[in-house]
Amino acid sequence: MSTINLPLNLTVRVHPVVLFQIVDAYERRNADSERVIGTLLGSVDKGVVEVTNCFCLPHKEHTDQVEAELGYASDLYELNQRVNASENIVGWWATGQEVTNHSSVIHEYYARECSNPIHMTLDTSLTGARMGLKAYVCVSLGVPGGKSGCMFTPINVEVTSYEPEVVGLQLCMKTIGLQTNPNRPRTVNTMLDLAQVTDASDKLLTLLGEVLAYVEDVLSEKQQPVNTVGRALLDLIHSVPNMSGDQFAQMFNSNVKDLLMVVTLSQLIKTQLQLNERLTSLTSFLN
Repeated sequence: MSTINLPLNLTVRVHPVVLFQIVDAYERRNADSERVIGTLLGSVDKGVVEVTNCFCLPHKEHTDQVEAELGYASDLYELNQRVNASENIVGWWATGQEVTNHSSVIHEYYARECSNPIHMTLDTSLTGARMGLKAYVCVSLGVPGGKSGCMFTPINVEVTSYEPEVVGLQLCMKTIGLQTNPNRPRTVNTMLDLAQVTDASDKLLTLLGEVLAYVEDVLSEKQQPVNTVGRALLDLIHSVPNMSGDQFAQMFNSNVKDLLMVVTLSQLIKTQLQLNERLTSLTSFLN
């Protein structure tokens, strides 16, 4: 078993698409499989392991051994490298809330595939009414010249998102509460661009109202100030461009005109393609 050389304050950042893939693999598992395992793909930089992708590894667990289709994992990783060469093996995942006796055996395989692999577990059984997410590194134990073993030590793990992923998560959140409210839609359609702007503006107004209420409570000494919140608000104010209302209106109208021009050109191209398709069909029919 390889010894972990990275510090134990290592942070793992997982993207939502990875969690969705793990849950999907768990839902599609064989009837006789108690848990599902797979490979984590991503990158490592300055003490941060960013997990951006994953895939399932077919396997069977017996009392005294583990059978895994390692050739399948190798082929799938090579195919993924052709699409995204920046995603490397950073560890492996498993469903469940605990590290099992077979985890050390599986970890040995990934220790040969990458340096210092991490192990991540996702509690798909919803113990405690939540989907617990944990990450571990393997630390070797023992005395020189004696027996040696390993211990999975927990490390920090958090969920991070790109901006497009946030949009997808917001759409998914609209179906939350389906069990308590059967009238809620099971599917969600994407909104038009202007509708998204309106929805985002409404949410922004709500957040601004909460921030203003907090500031007023602090100024009136109804609430104790929090230094981190104050610094975050100061950074937020400095990030806003300093411009007059007329300048902002001019910039906004200019961007809207550009957007409308792009939409108009797209519609014209679509019309031209449809006309060309019909003319082609008519010509073929006449000939």
